[in-house]
Amino acid sequence: MTAANLSPITKRPAIAFEGMRRIAVGPLADVARAVKVAELRGFAGALFIFDVSTSQPIELDLRGSIADVLERLKQSDAAAQLIAESAQESDETSRGPGRPRLGVIGREVTLLPRHWEWLASQPGGASAALRRLVDQARVTFADRDRMRAAQESAYRFLSAMLSGNEDFDEAARAFFANDRERFRSITAAWPVDARDHAWALADAAFTVKEDASA
Repeated sequence: MTAANLSPITKRPAIAFEGMRRIAVGPLADVARAVKVAELRGFAGALFIFDVSTSQPIELDLRGSIADVLERLKQSDAAAQLIAESAQESDETSRGPGRPRLGVIGREVTLLPRHWEWLASQPGGASAALRRLVDQARVTFADRDRMRAAQESAYRFLSAMLSGNEDFDEAARAFFANDRERFRSITAAWPVDARDHAWALADAAFTVKEDASA
């Protein structure tokens, strides 16, 4: 599987640790290959794989050969593509002839009667009004949302990998206080590979906070 023909799931940026030692970072397909190689020689510690952006854990089916592992990733991509195409076809069917596609996805929204009454009175009706409100909120709260996402990613990784350190709570307080210097001072002695990734994630959160305050 070459970089040119990687599909969305296999291109997903990931990072893998064997215990506290980083063994791979990059597209998920490359990380999966490295993890399988590590398994074949025997893991020296627990295996952890994370999405680089969100720090959500990733599970890999490591049965069989390296080719088997990569083939299952390709199959996961194919299944995801089929689901997306099925949803698109369903949307086009329910839209009916003559209606522009616009990429609109229909989902249930629960509101109180007064909300529906106000939406119905807006130009273009309820759906158009909701879209305008969402677009406005995305702009208004963009910095806040980016900071929350960065903080959640960093803390998710910290909790999963480094919560066993006795000074974890103190480090967490420094992190949420946006005290970069203190956070680094407290965590300086933590295992290097895991600590460095935690620093990178924390720095992203600190930078977003600084940009939002500027």
